[in-house]
Amino acid sequence: MQRGKGMKFVGDSRIKQGPTASRIPKDYSEYPGRTEAFWPNFLLKEWLAGAVFLIGFLILTLAQPSPLGGLADPTNASFIPLPDWYFLFLYELLKYEFASGNYIILGMLGLPGIAFGALFLAPFLDNGPGRRPQQRPIAVGMMLLALVSVIWLTYSSAAPVDWEGRAEMDPPVPPSDVQVEIDTEHPGYAVYETSCLACHGAELEGTAAPTLVGIDYSAEEIADISVNGIGTMPPDQFTGSDEELEQLVDFILSVNESVEE
Repeated sequence: MQRGKGMKFVGDSRIKQGPTASRIPKDYSEYPGRTEAFWPNFLLKEWLAGAVFLIGFLILTLAQPSPLGGLADPTNASFIPLPDWYFLFLYELLKYEFASGNYIILGMLGLPGIAFGALFLAPFLDNGPGRRPQQRPIAVGMMLLALVSVIWLTYSSAAPVDWEGRAEMDPPVPPSDVQVEIDTEHPGYAVYETSCLACHGAELEGTAAPTLVGIDYSAEEIADISVNGIGTMPPDQFTGSDEELEQLVDFILSVNESVEE
């Protein structure tokens, strides 16, 4: 028997057969304008930039907390609620005829869906090798259009609003742990019962009208508001004498002084 006769060599099943050289990707240096791999090099840089922005945004929210308004009052039909500033552009969009009324679904879902969908598809619609803005006209154009639209709609919605007046009409509700001392023996309490209690509550907490606890008004301003009104509060709500008005103002101030203590 000759050596090796009858022996059969088989290939290793773990090794794929066929040409594999064509499947090996080219080096990134061979692509003009692309000098690094998307994963993980480029994506890591994007993640770091996003992390820096997020940390800065969180610091800003801690330094300048969002102002809180009063509790929602379904009986006050004159107060028009507004969304937060980052949704004002969508709020303004719903004021146009083509996005309101019979076309409200288009304004709520259709147009925002098309806009955000277009931004999502922008990298796929303009997938050229260059990174400069002039080399990516479709993606850059869509992004600029979206940015200008958001800024313009936000400005159009926020510019005509009297923000200081809204803050006076809708003051925040004091924390529940604030102890309010009501001196029922105070001469101004009887005047308050007659003129103010029905709307402002037995403990000045506010029911149909804003709370009177924690307000930042002087005695003269409280007297003027009691007679002339403010915001949704009509004038001539107080019809007593000047002496009773002084007693009412002194009572409201005494309650707020007890809260500060």
